[in-house]
Amino acid sequence: MNGINQSVKITLRNPLDKTDTISFTIAVADSPMAELWYVALQRLLAQNKYLEKNFCFLGFPDSARNLEYICRELNWAKDTINNFFDDYTINEVFTPDTLRNGIDPNQDLMNHLHLHFEHLQGTVWNLSDYYKRADYDTKFAIRQLNNLCHEAESLMLSQRKQVVAPDWVRPSQITTFLNAERLVFPDEYKTTFAESGYDRKFGEVYLHWAQIGKTLYEVYRDEQGVDIDQATCDAINHLRYYSGEFDIEWAQDVVYNGQRPWHTKEINGFRDWLGRNNFDVSDTQYNYGYHPVGQVLLKESFGTDDFKEVWTILSKYLDIYSITAGEVTATYDYTWTDADYKQQQVNMMRSGYDFSSRG
Repeated sequence: MNGINQSVKITLRNPLDKTDTISFTIAVADSPMAELWYVALQRLLAQNKYLEKNFCFLGFPDSARNLEYICRELNWAKDTINNFFDDYTINEVFTPDTLRNGIDPNQDLMNHLHLHFEHLQGTVWNLSDYYKRADYDTKFAIRQLNNLCHEAESLMLSQRKQVVAPDWVRPSQITTFLNAERLVFPDEYKTTFAESGYDRKFGEVYLHWAQIGKTLYEVYRDEQGVDIDQATCDAINHLRYYSGEFDIEWAQDVVYNGQRPWHTKEINGFRDWLGRNNFDVSDTQYNYGYHPVGQVLLKESFGTDDFKEVWTILSKYLDIYSITAGEVTATYDYTWTDADYKQQQVNMMRSGYDFSSRG
């Protein structure tokens, strides 16, 4: 392996002032899965796949994409879907007040919102009839239900923590591309359950979850440890694919048996929950844990490895302008503040939409 000599450079810019930019560097991990990811990322860049900027920087509490903006986008998606289908209606009301339960996310509403997405989209390998029938704008609106649901939830959780536990705001970066190639995850690199497999470290880069549905860990956390029933079982989708997409943890380390006993307690509870629900912790088909593929060079990039100082720097630059991996560079000279941003995305996705409407 030669991953230790490989790197990815990301240039960010201020979405409110496109002339204002900064850059940071990712050192690619020296591992077989990191090597596969790096090659897949290079292919995405060479193909100039469209970077999905409206679902990228999550959990930054002072983002210009505030809850009012997200609700406007959710209501546009809802109205677009309701106006197209005669046999499907979204009745929920999306406002900053309905999305919240005090200072917490309204988890019941968030779950219903995500279920709408799952019903309307289907899975990567079994798209729903709704999605196949939908026109371009409606297909885009269906996808936005998922993106905006997670963005809103992440923003609300971070704003809550900004009040009650400011050191524990959990910003992250979700770097995804429209119509990104999905590759079969090699069986030999799938993992059994290990407590440390759910560690998250400041500046670490992870494979993105490249398919629809929730991991076992997400179901356990969302349902607060309640044993699964048919509804929650339907939402579970074990990892089958990877892509060149990636996530970056911009929050403090949370590691098993570290300085945060609540995480250790949660992982121990998760292991017990797996046993009660007949999931074999030694079976790699469930592919437990996260998959790290790199590390941001914090001091070299930002002049500091203090997480609060890095947050302050990043919060002004929540727009990716370019990505370079080896000799391959892709530039993304557009942003969610552009007046025609929705139409840009729909136009870019038309070929994929046409393909998904067949049969």
